[in-house]
Amino acid sequence: MKGKEKDSVMGAFSSGDTQVLVATTVVEVGIDVPNATAMVIHNPERFGLAQLHQLRGRIGRGKHQSCCWLLCDRYLAEESYARIRFFSENRDGFALAEEDLRLRGPGDAWGVRQHGAPGFRLANPLRDVKLVRACRDDARELLERDPDLKGPEGTIVRRGLAETFGKFLPMQAG
Repeated sequence: MKGKEKDSVMGAFSSGDTQVLVATTVVEVGIDVPNATAMVIHNPERFGLAQLHQLRGRIGRGKHQSCCWLLCDRYLAEESYARIRFFSENRDGFALAEEDLRLRGPGDAWGVRQHGAPGFRLANPLRDVKLVRACRDDARELLERDPDLKGPEGTIVRRGLAETFGKFLPMQAG
């Protein structure tokens, strides 16, 4: 569909003029239709946990109960079955992200690899989960106290980030 046609279809779906929308994963992000209450994901074994979580997140945004069905082929490989079962039993995005990390590895944030375990310098986020959580909590506490990293501790952190990530430092995600 062209942009105007997609906008028209989404407008009709959002307003309730269209009751059923059949779509590709283009609906994964950025769609907010509070009255969307049901979703069928065909061949969920083809998607990662994060993408499935994003898809399921398109429904249940309003006051009505929602339900997401996973329509699988008759046979799934054991690994795919375990992943789909984990997804169906968990709604917590952090738990899904941790399982996705365990299954696929961390990838390469600044490179082109999508999965795989690089050589870690200090800690392995899978093996050292307690340390990683402690570091996350310390980082959150620091950012609450010094969101611009201008204080004594923040300056040290900002300098370390600049040395480590250089040109990537101004990037923000969220």
